[in-house]
Amino acid sequence: MVSNPFVPRHLIGRQVELAQVSQIFAADGDLMVAGVPGSGRRSLVRWAAHQVGARVLEIDCLRATNASRFLELLAEGLLEVFSEPNELGLIQQWSTQHPLILEQTSTRRARLVWHVPTREEWIVLQALLTLPQMMAEWLDCRVVFVFQNFPHIRSWDRSGKWEEYLRQEIQRQSRVNYAVIATVVESWASESHLQVMTLPPLEREAIESWVIEAMAFQGLKFDVDAIELFLKYVQGHLGDAIALARRTWLECRITDPQIAIVQPHHVHRSLLSLVADLSLTFESLILLLPPIQARVLESLAIDPTDSPHSRDYLQKHQLSRGGGLQGALTGLEQKGLIYGSKFGYRMAMPLLVFWLRHRIV
Repeated sequence: MVSNPFVPRHLIGRQVELAQVSQIFAADGDLMVAGVPGSGRRSLVRWAAHQVGARVLEIDCLRATNASRFLELLAEGLLEVFSEPNELGLIQQWSTQHPLILEQTSTRRARLVWHVPTREEWIVLQALLTLPQMMAEWLDCRVVFVFQNFPHIRSWDRSGKWEEYLRQEIQRQSRVNYAVIATVVESWASESHLQVMTLPPLEREAIESWVIEAMAFQGLKFDVDAIELFLKYVQGHLGDAIALARRTWLECRITDPQIAIVQPHHVHRSLLSLVADLSLTFESLILLLPPIQARVLESLAIDPTDSPHSRDYLQKHQLSRGGGLQGALTGLEQKGLIYGSKFGYRMAMPLLVFWLRHRIV
């Protein structure tokens, strides 16, 4: 398997947002970063944390299928962030005051364990959430606690008790910043005093300067028409730009290792092969959508508009006015498939757009 040399080693095109998030962290603030997958939300938070000298603890709530698994992920994350011998010594000291044990052996990584009935796991959560603050105070540092897929907690936290407690912790701790990665801004953000940032598509200049530099590092230069085609295909989506850049590099390397100039046909052929690889994924995605969402998505792919509610557009694509259409648009936005009204209801995944157009037409 060939590694991807096009994964950015610096933040691409988010310098204004970086300054804002760094300032929020430095002032002990918490935030929700919203945007479509592949827009650079996590990278932004990581770079901002780096700027303020903070350690980053990431929890993907999608991996937590129940409360016990959530606690395991939290404990594992804490020991990844605080893994030095002196830090483990502090955790050992802390654990004596709580129903947890720090296990350390020469043959395996350290781990935090607890032996409490399932109904009493709540006290383990309370204890673990005090640890980042305590470690930050002892080590005179800051911790950025990143939650991904936060709403997934509700799939097992039916009473909302755990989610409510986590929201309270966001407001309580002084050396721990909380960053929630979301697709759309969630209503509870203001209640928890989270500052909100929504990431738009990247400016073409940011993508252009990055990919030209990255390709040059691999000994390749874009033809003028080739870079224009590349930018047209990726539409400011960094995730798709990384994938297409890598595939174009491989295409040139396989076709002729002596190639020095990337031509438009290299970019187009790379896009076709990339979309072909993703076709089963895209097909499954469309099949899983409610019919009205699939219909609206297909309409936006073949006929982009910032006014899908207009009478002409509804008639042209045989869509019905009212709650059904708005519900479909909201659902597609929540899934990260389209941008909302703020960005003109444009589709968020350029490769999916290309696939849909060629599938329908």
